[in-house]
Amino acid sequence: MAAEIHSRPQSSRPVLLSKIEGHQDAVTTALLIPKEDGVITASEDRTIRVWLKRDSGQYWPSIYHTMASPCSAMAYHHDSRRIFVGQDNGAVMEFHVSEDFNKMNFIKTYPAHQNRVSAIIFSVAAEWVISTGHDKCVSWMCTRSGNMLGRHFFTSWASCLQYDYDTQYAFVGDYSGQITLLKLEQNSCSVITTLKGHEVRASPLLALRYEQVGESCTPEKEWTTGIGPEDCSHRLLCGLDRVQSLCYLQLTRQLVSCSSDGGIAVWNMDVSREEAPQWLESDSCQKCEQPFFWNIKQMWDTKTLGLRQHHCRKCGQAVCGKCSSKRSSYPIMGFEFQVRVCDSCYDSIKDEDRTSLATFHEGKHNITHMSMDVARGLMVTCGTDRIVKIWDMTPVVGCSLATGFSPC
Repeated sequence: MAAEIHSRPQSSRPVLLSKIEGHQDAVTTALLIPKEDGVITASEDRTIRVWLKRDSGQYWPSIYHTMASPCSAMAYHHDSRRIFVGQDNGAVMEFHVSEDFNKMNFIKTYPAHQNRVSAIIFSVAAEWVISTGHDKCVSWMCTRSGNMLGRHFFTSWASCLQYDYDTQYAFVGDYSGQITLLKLEQNSCSVITTLKGHEVRASPLLALRYEQVGESCTPEKEWTTGIGPEDCSHRLLCGLDRVQSLCYLQLTRQLVSCSSDGGIAVWNMDVSREEAPQWLESDSCQKCEQPFFWNIKQMWDTKTLGLRQHHCRKCGQAVCGKCSSKRSSYPIMGFEFQVRVCDSCYDSIKDEDRTSLATFHEGKHNITHMSMDVARGLMVTCGTDRIVKIWDMTPVVGCSLATGFSPC
């Protein structure tokens, strides 16, 4: 449970300020307490802990509360000191934390789901607790009465959730890769649109009020951004491994992502990106017209062996290996690392087109969740290694994330 304290040199990398240990199982959620040197964690070891920084510089738990079931999700509202904890048994429990963060009182239990809770959001204006779960539904419940207001079911596990407090739009990603935009009402909801841009689960999902941007990711080393609920065009950004959590910095127009391999990426979103093309299908190479291996008729007619099909990431054409022998990065389309392109597209890419629009850093642990305190430029990450890390992100994302803020 010791904390490792580091100085804050002016560098271009995240600076590890503290490392908190002591959990007996994977940490599912870690949240920084605004305006306090503290962190709230929820873990598979069934504990909710509030860690405060002591005079020694170490973080020690001021609250250690054991739940009946593993903790799978959490939401915290600082002004009201309310914590909502989702559990593996489908229940959401509400607690109130004292002002000195040394005591936590139970308020009520919400029977939100029949299976593991995957995400929670608390709307203080609507007095709703909104959650998704592995019972394939999103539910919203009244925090005054504890009653269920409504449910909407999906065909797959609901894996992630974001909510626009002004419009009452809920963005829900599920394990089939589908993203559903819902308009929540007091006792009903309506489906606004559905985005089907993924072949695997959309997790996590970040819906942004800023320019009405919906962000989502897939575990296949890439994630896409859909511009607005009505415009279903997409922008592709390719990282290193499964993206686990995202945070958009509106002031600096940057997107911070963390992945399961411990990677931390900072993407420049203040550019006009090109839309990634849809992959085309063909029975023969669209460059040299040689047949692919399933094209039996053309192979017989031309007395040639069929070739394996590939795709150019820049134009989307179906090509053979000979016609796509080169690799190139193309950051304006989201390809920060070298990918397959056809020979003609390779020749069309200029040196300045390869200029990176993102920076990549090593978090050195398997990250399952991250959150940021934008006002202070701090980020907290947690993972399956049972470790919680607190980072100073100001060397990476800039020194003025909020009015009046400057790093120490």
